[in-house]
Amino acid sequence: MKMEEKHNSKSRKRLGRRREDTLSSWSDLPLDLVNLVLERLGFADFQRAKSVCSSWYSASRQRLSKNNHIPWLILFPKENNYLLWSKKGKKNYDTCCRLFYPKEKDKLYRTKDLGLEFSRSVCMKTYGSWLLMRDPLNNLYIVNLSTQERINLPPTESQLGKTKMERTRWCVAADMRKKDIVDGVWFRIDGHEYKGISITCPLFWIDEKTKDHVVIWGLASKCVVYSKKGDTSWTQIPKTSGCCNMVYNDHKLYFLSNSNRFKIFDFSGEIPRQTFQRGYNKDEYPRIGPIISTKLVVTVRGEVLKVVKKQKRGCGCFSTCWSFRVSKVFSSGFLKKHELVHSLGDESLLWDQGITVLANDTGGFIRNSIYFSDCNGINNIFLYNLETEKTEQLHTFGSSSVQYSRARWFLPSFRHT
Repeated sequence: MKMEEKHNSKSRKRLGRRREDTLSSWSDLPLDLVNLVLERLGFADFQRAKSVCSSWYSASRQRLSKNNHIPWLILFPKENNYLLWSKKGKKNYDTCCRLFYPKEKDKLYRTKDLGLEFSRSVCMKTYGSWLLMRDPLNNLYIVNLSTQERINLPPTESQLGKTKMERTRWCVAADMRKKDIVDGVWFRIDGHEYKGISITCPLFWIDEKTKDHVVIWGLASKCVVYSKKGDTSWTQIPKTSGCCNMVYNDHKLYFLSNSNRFKIFDFSGEIPRQTFQRGYNKDEYPRIGPIISTKLVVTVRGEVLKVVKKQKRGCGCFSTCWSFRVSKVFSSGFLKKHELVHSLGDESLLWDQGITVLANDTGGFIRNSIYFSDCNGINNIFLYNLETEKTEQLHTFGSSSVQYSRARWFLPSFRHT
């Protein structure tokens, strides 16, 4: 018995020395070589590599800041996914999202269980790893996909401004099997009653450290409202009726009206201040078909683009029927008229987010292209090449027990663990 203990003790010491020697050899690798290894790893292998040794962990932290510029796709489950049945006949609740990295087309990563409330909410916008969500009661909140940290926002009916709004009633579904699911919420806006409210062009910004944030959205066509950290109500911005689209960057709100009037609001102070206004001709370029949607987009360089999505005449909802026209509306100086943009250079445009990102081989993104979802809002993602003026399907997610209802691009900021 004593000999066995002595032998085991020696074995453990030898194994310990081998482990120390192995860690030492990995730690001795030059930093440039470690970076070359890390940049070639997929997401799962990258997470494992962080635990090799302290030097690899330190190198991974530096790589993470660069990887934050590589867009991912988040797939939201359909509402009926939380009524799946297991092999034993018990109810399972799948309220997890799936993450898709364009370079790893055969893989989907599953998020943590985000709960039934999240699965019944709709994602309105993304910023980093934060999602702006609207629940069935038309309440808004921000949630971090990685940490599940949540920030509740003021009630949508709590408004400061000329437009008066109140929540009048709500009811649940008549189907007793769905008795806990809200069927409708009614609001009275300026004396008229509506089922639900139209939240248009939602966007937000948040500071990862301080959690300072600003959330902005259009109240139908009446006005634009905003809320900052600590606010208990939404404040209406005067003279912002008829919002077509808007985008937020560097404490500035760029606003485009349906009448093609372009405005800039400075949010750096306590109260937003309008600093610029200009009207543009509505039909500056030849039209090839009906305009489906118009977006304002901020480029990597800080320029503001107006991107028009069009549909060729006589076409249905098919990828070959879409085209885009890009024009510059704001640069370092004010432009007297829109300038037609023929190329995005080394950048790719994310339609849903209203931004461009640098395209590179490691991220699997094609330069000078526009990434967008099809007109039915399902998970088929397309890219439009501005050079060839052709559209191709990026990926089709195969059938499984989990079905997806929506997809959105986001720029994840994975926490260092």
